[in-house]
Amino acid sequence: MDIASASDKTLANAIRALSMDAVQQANSGHPGAPMGMADIAQVLWSRHLKHNPADPAWFDRDRFVLSNGHGSMLIYALLHLSGYDLPMDELRNFRQMHSRTPGHPEVGITAGVETTTGPLGQGLGNAVGFALAEALLAREFNREGYDVVDHLTWVFAGDGCLMEGISHEACSLAGTWKLSKLVVMYDDNGISIDGKVENWFGDDTPARFESYGWNVIRAVDGHDAASIHNAIEQARRNAKEGTGPTLICCRTVIGKGAPNAAGSEKVHGAPLGADEIAATRAALDWNHGPFEIPQEVYQGWDCREKGGAQQAEWQQRFDAYSQAYPELAAELARRLKGELPADYSAKVQAFIDETAQKAETIASRKASQLAISALVNVLPEMLGGSADLTGSNFTDWKGAEAVRAHADGVHFGRHINYGVREFGMAAIMNGVALHGGYLPFGGTFLTFSDYSRNAIRMAALMKQRVVHVFTHDSIGLGEDGPTHQSIEHANSLRLIPNLHVWRPCDTTETAVAWACSVERPTSIGMDVQDGGPSALLLSRQNLPFVERDAQTIQNIRRGGYVLRDAQDARAIIMATGSEIGLALQAQEQLAAQGIATRVVSMPCTNLFDAQDKQWRDQVLTPGIPRVAVEAGTTGLWFKYVGLEGAVVGIDTYGESAPAGVLFKHFGLTAEKVAAAVQEIL
Repeated sequence: MDIASASDKTLANAIRALSMDAVQQANSGHPGAPMGMADIAQVLWSRHLKHNPADPAWFDRDRFVLSNGHGSMLIYALLHLSGYDLPMDELRNFRQMHSRTPGHPEVGITAGVETTTGPLGQGLGNAVGFALAEALLAREFNREGYDVVDHLTWVFAGDGCLMEGISHEACSLAGTWKLSKLVVMYDDNGISIDGKVENWFGDDTPARFESYGWNVIRAVDGHDAASIHNAIEQARRNAKEGTGPTLICCRTVIGKGAPNAAGSEKVHGAPLGADEIAATRAALDWNHGPFEIPQEVYQGWDCREKGGAQQAEWQQRFDAYSQAYPELAAELARRLKGELPADYSAKVQAFIDETAQKAETIASRKASQLAISALVNVLPEMLGGSADLTGSNFTDWKGAEAVRAHADGVHFGRHINYGVREFGMAAIMNGVALHGGYLPFGGTFLTFSDYSRNAIRMAALMKQRVVHVFTHDSIGLGEDGPTHQSIEHANSLRLIPNLHVWRPCDTTETAVAWACSVERPTSIGMDVQDGGPSALLLSRQNLPFVERDAQTIQNIRRGGYVLRDAQDARAIIMATGSEIGLALQAQEQLAAQGIATRVVSMPCTNLFDAQDKQWRDQVLTPGIPRVAVEAGTTGLWFKYVGLEGAVVGIDTYGESAPAGVLFKHFGLTAEKVAAAVQEIL
C-alpha cells in the first residue's frame, strides 16, 4: 500500500487518539482495546481487508467482526478514517442518544458494521455463520473461471470472547467444517475487567484451537506492522489452500500509548482523564487537538479508490457470469435481495389447503417436518439443522443433503448437524442470516431454548429472519421428567420483543406458522428491515385436526382468531397448541349444560397483540368473561383474561410419568376447563 507521507505507527496512532478522545468526551466507554489493537487494525484494514467504503453493502466484500464489541471506538475510528459515511461529529457524539456511534456496534445503525456485538463470544459465533454461508454459496454458485463468491471473514476477539463457552461451540464447528476463509485475530493482552486473566484463564489457547483443526500462528508481536502483515499473509495462504480456519495470536498491551495506564485493567473500561490523555499525546508524538486528524493521515487511510477498483473488478466478473449462467446469476441476485420466488405464494397456499383437506391427526413436530418438506422445494435458500436431535425435532426432509467437510473444505448441503451446541447453533444461524443467501432454521427441545436465549434475543434485536424449531413443548414428553419439560419457556420467549412465538394446534396452524415465519422481511447485512426471528413450539404427542373454512384459515395469520363461535356466547375459552383440544371438548361439555362459549385459538400472541383494536375486540369481545388454558405458567395469560378471569395452567415443575397421566395430574383436562368457566360466570 502507498501511504501518503504517513507511517504505519502514525496511522495507528490516529485510532488511539480518536478512541481516547471519544471516550473522554462521552465520559464512558472502553479505550483499552482500541488502543491496544490499533496496530493490528491498521495493518488489516489498510493493506488486506477487501471493502469499499463508498458501498459498504457490496456483496463480495470481506466481512469484519469486532467480537469484543465493548471496544467499539476501534471500528468507529476505522470506518471514519478509511472513508465510510461516518463524519467526525458522530465520533464526538459517541454513546449519545440517536448517534451512529452507540456504546456497542449495532448493525443497521452504522454503515460498515456487519453484526451487533457486545455479549462476548457471539460475534465470533456470528462470524462462523458468515464463513459457512460464504463457503456454501461458493459451492452452490461458483463455476470454473467465475468465482463470484470469494471473500474472507475477519474477526477481532479478546480474552473475554474466548472465555465464553460459545467460543468453544462455534470454533469447534468451524474447524470441523474446514472454514478456511475464517481468520480470527486474538488480542492476547492478558487483561480483563477484574485484572490479570492468568488468575482465571489458564487455557493453552493455541493448543486448544489446534485441537479444533485450526491453523495457529503463535506469538505475533501485535505492535509490529511487519509481523502482523506476515501473519495475515500466512492466513490468506491458508485460506487459498483450504487448510482450515486460522487463529493469529497477537500479543498486545491494553491501552498501548498511555504511559501510566497501559497494561492495566484501569484502562479497560474508563476514560483516561485529561492528564493521562495529555501524557499519551506526548508519548505518541501526536501533536494535534481532540478529534483533529491531519490531512496526510486521512490520505494514508483512504480506502475508497482501492475498494472501488476491487468492486469494479468483481462487477465485471459478475456481469460475465450473468452472461454465461443467467439462471444462476438471477437466483443469486434474488436471494441477496431477500426476495421470495415468484411462485412462492401460490405453492405455499396450495400446501396449506392440502393440510386442510388431509385433516391429519399428528404431532405438530411432524406437521412441521411436512411443512419443511414442502418449503425446501419452493425455497432453495432454506438451510436447516438440529443440535443433535434431528430424529426428534424432525428438521430433516427426504433427500436432504448434509453439510460435510472434505479434504478441500466444506461441501454443499442444506442440512446441518450442529452437535450438542444449542447456543453455538443459534449464533451461527444469526451469522448466516446476516450474511445473506440462506434462510437458516435449527431445532432443539423447547427446554433447551435457555441455552440459546441470548442469541435468540440478538436475532430479535438485529431483526434477523431466523427460525427456531422447538419441539417437546410441554409436559407432553412425559417420562423424560421435569428437566426436559417446558413450563415457563413459552411465556419467557414471548417476552422477547420482535420474536414471533408460535404454538400451533394442528397441521394447518403449523403450516401457516411456517409461512408467516419465512415471509417476515429479510434483513441482509447492513440493510435492516422490520422483520425478525420466529420460534415454533411443537408437540411430541399427536394433536387432533380442527376443521376450518377458508376465511378462518386466513385468520390464523393474525395470531389470534375465533376458532369455534356460538350464538350468545357467555364466556371465551382461549388456548394454544395441544390445549386447543381441551378447549373444544370443554365447549361441548358446557353446551350440553346450556352454556354457550367461544373458543379462541392464540397460536402467536405477539402477532395478535400487533393487530388493530377492532380485530382484538372482535376476537376477545370486551365484557365477556374469559378463561385461558395452556400447559405452562399462567402469569402472562392474565393480560388477556383480566383479574376476573381464570387461567388453567402449570406453575410448578413437571414430573416423570406418561403424558396422559401428567395432564390429569396437573389438572389439564376438559372438565377442569369447563369448571373454570362456570366459576367465573
